[in-house]
Amino acid sequence: MSRADREGCGMRAGRIDANQPEIVAAFRRLGCTVAITSNVRDGFPDIVVGFRGINLLVEIKDGSKIPSARKLTPDEQKFHDNWKGGAVIVESVDDVVALINGLERKAA
Repeated sequence: MSRADREGCGMRAGRIDANQPEIVAAFRRLGCTVAITSNVRDGFPDIVVGFRGINLLVEIKDGSKIPSARKLTPDEQKFHDNWKGGAVIVESVDDVVALINGLERKAA
C-alpha cells in the first residue's frame, strides 16, 4: 500500500515506541491475540488486544522515558476521554502482566 493509499484510508507511517515489540510479545506469551494499529490516526491506540472474549485498546508508552515524554498526545487524550469501551495505557512488561492477571482474577 502506498503512502497516498494509507493516508486516504486514515493510516499513516507512524513511529512506534521502542518497547512496542517487547510489549506485543508479552501479550502474546500470555495467550492474547494482538492487532497492531499504530498507523491509525486521530489518537487511536497502538494495539488492540483480545483475551478470553475481552477486547482492549492499548496505548503503549515507553516507561524508560521521563514522565513528560510519556504523556498522551492531545489526539490520544481526546480519544481516551471519549472512548466508552476499554482503553488502557501500558509502559512495561510488568504492566502487561498486571493487566492480564487482573483480567484473570475478574473472570474467576
